[in-house]
Amino acid sequence: MLGDVETRSVSPVFVGRADELEVLREALARAAGGGAARPAGSGGDGGGPQALLLGGEAGVGKTRLVEEFAAGAVRAGAVVALGGCVEIGADGLPFAPFSTALRALRRRLPDELTAAAAGQEQELARLLPELGETPRARHDEEGTARLFELTARLLERLAADRTIVLALEDLHWADASTRHLLSYLLRTLRTGRLVVLATYRSDDIHRRHPLRPLLAELDRLRTVRRIELPRFNRAEVGHQLAGILAAEPEPERADEIFERSDGNAFFVEELAVAAHDGGCAGLTDSLRDLLLVRVERLPEDAQRVARIVAEGGSTVEYALLAAVARLPEDDLIEALRAAVGANILLAAPGGDGYRFRHSLVREAVSDDLLPGERSRLNRRYAEVLEADPTLVPADGRATRLASYWYQAHDAAKALPAVLDASAEARSRHAHAEQLRLLERAMELWEAAPDAVRAALRPIDYTEVYPPPLPEGRGGTPSGCDPATTPLRYLDLMAEAAVAGRLCGERERAMRITGRALDLLADVDDPLRTAWFWIQRSLLIENLGRGDGWKEIATAQELVRGLPPSEVHAEVLSRAANWSMLHAPGPDALTDAQRAVEYARMVDAEDIELNARLTVGGLMVDAGDVEAGVAEMEEVRSRALERGPAAVVGRAYVNLPSCLEAVGRSQEAVHLMHEGLEATQRTGLLVSEAWIRGNLSESLISLGRWDEALEAAEQARVGGANTKPGGLSAMCLAAIALARGDVGEASRRLAAAHSYYGTHNPMPQSNLPLSALAIGIAAAEGRLPDARAELARVLDTGFPVGTQRYAWPLLLTAATAEADTRGVLGTEQGRAEVLDRILTVVKKLTTGAPIWLAHEQWVRAELQRAEGISAPDTWSDVVTAFEPLERPYDLARVRHRLAEALLADGADDEARDRATELLRLAAAVADHLGARPLADEVALLARRARLTLRRAPEPALTPADPVAALGLTGREHDVLRLVAAGRTNRQIAEELFISPKTASVHVSNILAKLGVSGRGEAAAVAHRLGLFPTGAGERLVAG
Repeated sequence: MLGDVETRSVSPVFVGRADELEVLREALARAAGGGAARPAGSGGDGGGPQALLLGGEAGVGKTRLVEEFAAGAVRAGAVVALGGCVEIGADGLPFAPFSTALRALRRRLPDELTAAAAGQEQELARLLPELGETPRARHDEEGTARLFELTARLLERLAADRTIVLALEDLHWADASTRHLLSYLLRTLRTGRLVVLATYRSDDIHRRHPLRPLLAELDRLRTVRRIELPRFNRAEVGHQLAGILAAEPEPERADEIFERSDGNAFFVEELAVAAHDGGCAGLTDSLRDLLLVRVERLPEDAQRVARIVAEGGSTVEYALLAAVARLPEDDLIEALRAAVGANILLAAPGGDGYRFRHSLVREAVSDDLLPGERSRLNRRYAEVLEADPTLVPADGRATRLASYWYQAHDAAKALPAVLDASAEARSRHAHAEQLRLLERAMELWEAAPDAVRAALRPIDYTEVYPPPLPEGRGGTPSGCDPATTPLRYLDLMAEAAVAGRLCGERERAMRITGRALDLLADVDDPLRTAWFWIQRSLLIENLGRGDGWKEIATAQELVRGLPPSEVHAEVLSRAANWSMLHAPGPDALTDAQRAVEYARMVDAEDIELNARLTVGGLMVDAGDVEAGVAEMEEVRSRALERGPAAVVGRAYVNLPSCLEAVGRSQEAVHLMHEGLEATQRTGLLVSEAWIRGNLSESLISLGRWDEALEAAEQARVGGANTKPGGLSAMCLAAIALARGDVGEASRRLAAAHSYYGTHNPMPQSNLPLSALAIGIAAAEGRLPDARAELARVLDTGFPVGTQRYAWPLLLTAATAEADTRGVLGTEQGRAEVLDRILTVVKKLTTGAPIWLAHEQWVRAELQRAEGISAPDTWSDVVTAFEPLERPYDLARVRHRLAEALLADGADDEARDRATELLRLAAAVADHLGARPLADEVALLARRARLTLRRAPEPALTPADPVAALGLTGREHDVLRLVAAGRTNRQIAEELFISPKTASVHVSNILAKLGVSGRGEAAAVAHRLGLFPTGAGERLVAG
């Protein structure tokens, strides 16, 4: 029998789990080594941030394992911060585990956390209110991404000089915002000595559980390791019982407990205590009855307190508990002492409240409450919290009060409380919880008394949603006082629609906008109706169910003829932006200019600045480059001074993109480095991802391909916006194709399609995707597929203003035809293809030097496809590309010029020129790793019996090679300093010019030399003997 031995309900001995504990300790050791993140489970030191998911059924011992690991981590010098997901009724507190963990870090590392959060205290206060006042929330896609990025940076900074363990428990209760933040962190944490360990109940994760998709997503990450904690075997149950009983158990009783517990550690404890108390044999097989046995043996007051705590949430503060229990303090303390002594309740980690030792017992006690008892307890909680809000921490107060009133089934009280909680969730960028609460408010709307609804006022307006109108009045809201006009059901729907879009719940947002438009169908309220149509347009486009134009056009008709308003300006701005992306042209420019005009009339600066960016982009597309760039530059400067962060981000995306479009890649790169600093400083994650994709594109143009690869790989995609990943994937595909890795190019192209989605009507992505598809098909010898893709594009046509994407596509198609001339089976249909390409060439804009150079190149390729070898034509193409910042393109056309010169028996002068052209082309191809071009150059040289390796020769006088290279006097001075290893800033200081001018000179020199970097330029200068040794130093020394 067990009755004569000492018992403890928890074994003091840690049992089993050796393998799992070793995995955790190895992760801690890798994190402590520092460095960058590595795949989970990889060997070696310096693994960087480590991420682990610990799953197991309820009661299997997850918390005990975390405690054992945490204790060892502290002994090893790590800082451990614990945070648990909080359940209140059926609700979770937004970001609860992160807020708790950050609060623990602030207690342990107050000065370090203050320094790490410096400059971003207001934004981070959404997670940790102690940092300061939370700023007014903006409704934009960047808000949540900004908070997530700043949180990642905060953790990386804290973990830069010390090992930190972030343990997050009970993910099965996590709210959507917590799940999204965890997913983001596990995807993007790259540096620091950090371990993120999260636990969840695996038996709770049914097919429709919201955690299930996250687990599947994280399983695909190489940097995350999932551990499933099994039940104890027979021997381990015996060891656990020995620890509980402080003696070896009788084998028969151990067998019985093992069989009945099935190896679940918590059930072993409960059965051991029940057996000691003589109740094991008589216990029913009901799990709930087993869990309630010890509760029912408590004194009556202690049972009552246990029931109160069970309904209060995961943890209940002592002051709140005392107010709800209404017991004399001595009686309350005695009741708590009895519950704690029986290991049913524990003091909360913070020391200011109580929680159940195991959530299974809390759930059993809560489930045992009578319906009337449950609502009465929730009402009592709500009443005392409403009377004294200081009883609970501020960051969870609104959500808890809303939950208590809702569970009390009091619609009159619940509706205002739920709306307050939704506003609090929005202020923290917890848009998923905001949506849930707003849907709850809509559920309560009809049940709430008229007087309660009439007293409600809009807490804030969502985006440019029109202010409220008096009942029965349509039209415009002028003369209406929002302070005296009640909140309407439509206003709730508007807020919910935006919240759904921002948190990625677009299907729910679609249903809400559909219901709203149904309600508005018979109402004279054109502004609200137009506003909902604009929301629906955004949702339809994001869901890939159309391009959204029909909805925008409907909104335009609704506001036509109305006085200026923010809604009107927003409709025009959306229409213009849509047209810029889908169908740029004069109509789009007119819409954008009208949007600017209307925005100024109603003092809507955000709309004005965004519309002006659209105006500038459309002007560049139309060929008015300088005016368009100047307009965008003015917006960028103004936004940096006073505008919203989102406009700053868009300016740093669109302006460099336009500069790249017209061939000013070096300027674009300089501006994008500024943009990365700005977006990282403000946490504009989506803008940062777009900038990195654009940066990769410009670096490809400049021949800095390894840097381009790095920029593309570093692009972090935020939230549900995956399109920046599509741009990065296209850049990676382009480099892979140019380097001859056609398989990798195909994989990257498929990835780009998946990022953009199945319905992607924008020329800025469709045309480059098609150009890549044509190039890959040609490289694989699939000319019919290349022609089919070209025909599909030509049948659709090139919208006005899409020449930056059209020229490379036509060039790829024309080159494919020229390269296959003479190949068996390719001649049929060629004439028609060439004719169709030429027809488009005659219509496309050539207003920028880069576009004119491409036109000449395409025409030259069309001639080559017809068998015409024209050195003069190719010489003009080379001349057009020499001043541009395109070393790879210059190398390609030099190769073609050499080929033309060598055709039909070249004389010695032509052979010498061809040799030098091929040398320059080979140098660039070798430097870039462009194997197909290098192979073509080598093959042509072999056929022509040319030697590309330059024989040693006496140094030329400085004047001759400078003249031959076409360098100006100023470029000669700059090259001398480049050869001496000077930076652009040092060059500028020595020559009394600006760093930007120095940069332009260096870019021109690189282009004229046909090289892709400063080191290669210096090597050419030294090889040609342009400067005596030490000349650069003497010039700098004066």
